[in-house]
Amino acid sequence: MRHLLPALALAATLAAPAFAAPAPVTVKIANFTFAAPVVTVPAGTTVTWVNEDDIPHTVVADDKTMFKSKVLDTGDKFAFTFAKPGTYGYFCSIHPHMTGKIVVKAP
Repeated sequence: MRHLLPALALAATLAAPAFAAPAPVTVKIANFTFAAPVVTVPAGTTVTWVNEDDIPHTVVADDKTMFKSKVLDTGDKFAFTFAKPGTYGYFCSIHPHMTGKIVVKAP
């Protein structure tokens, strides 16, 4: 049995994931802008938008299908996890001049 313990410890170490999940990212919505208009993240990152304005806003993908928030009142949040590398533009459907971009890199 003593001889098996080191082998079991090694097996447990090899089974552990090689990398940790990316840290989540927050984009604040304030003063009719997305506070970070361009954000670069690794694939697998969850981005959360937080409305800190006194006015409602939305977060909608440029293609209008990949992601779309409900109307976010003050303090409301919307999150989306970006699984694939690429560049993803988005805007506020209430205030279309408000735009942003998420650049997703391979992990």
